[in-house]
Amino acid sequence: MVKPVVDQSLCIGCGACAALCPDVFEIGPDGKSHVKNPDGCDSCNCEQARDTCPVGAITLE
Repeated sequence: MVKPVVDQSLCIGCGACAALCPDVFEIGPDGKSHVKNPDGCDSCNCEQARDTCPVGAITLE
């Protein structure tokens, strides 16, 4: 099973991942993306969210 991880040191908080996979990612109070449901990739395309991230902050483990 794929588990998404956001590298906080790279994230710029653009929100693309949260727009593509709102069940998995959310923008936190710090303005950066966070994984709220690491098991939610079944309900969206986490690969697309990873590939869309402009700074490469998302990895799938």
